Amino acid sequence: MAADVLLFSNSRPPGAEVPFAHAVAPLREHLGDRTVWFAPWAGHDLDAYTGFVADALSEVLGPLDVRGLHREPDPAATIRAADPARETVFVGGGNTFRLRRRVGDNGVLAALRERTDLRYAGASAGSNLACPTIMTTNDMPIVDPGGLDALARLPVQINPHYLDPDPLSTHRGETREERIHEFHEENAVAVVGLREGAWLFRSGERLTLDGWTARLFRRGHEPAELTAGTDLSWLLATPSS
Repeated sequence: MAADVLLFSNSRPPGAEVPFAHAVAPLREHLGDRTVWFAPWAGHDLDAYTGFVADALSEVLGPLDVRGLHREPDPAATIRAADPARETVFVGGGNTFRLRRRVGDNGVLAALRERTDLRYAGASAGSNLACPTIMTTNDMPIVDPGGLDALARLPVQINPHYLDPDPLSTHRGETREERIHEFHEENAVAVVGLREGAWLFRSGERLTLDGWTARLFRRGHEPAELTAGTDLSWLLATPSS
């Protein structure tokens, strides 16, 4: 059976000063006392980003062994050799296209596809990478990602940082909702729009929304509001509904 997956919209919701302080309980349960291999490739300064996340997690969870996967001579080999009882992977946010390009180039994407027995956590771009594709990211394609396919740790798509339409806005471009509807003109996979502070947690055949609210988009259906604590396990069995 595949290992647990914990996917955040973001690391710090509006009004929160300390990253991850809104999600201490799920992070403590998910990471435990495992070594955390942090994948910073969605960011620019990889060492600084890894240090920031290591400090933030240790501040809210206590001492934690967080290691930058980018510092390993062969990051893919590190993933393939990881002990699922003692190690886990956390993929950080940033630019999803850059993340997909780098993990494709260095073999980490292929290694993570093989190691579904490793627990996986992600935030923002890292959550996009856990989906079947990265097509519902909000990011600009600043690099050629080398493909849009991702890890498929969930059979549904995530749109992190989901923003509701602002009726007072004078912006004439597409709203987030309209862009997701465009996605459904070409694709049948359901999309969960995670508002800031929300996360999805998959354990076995159970999928739960928690932390905050979200919006569910399915082709041929009206968007549905989701409250924290909603059981979405049925989506695991009907990914194309």
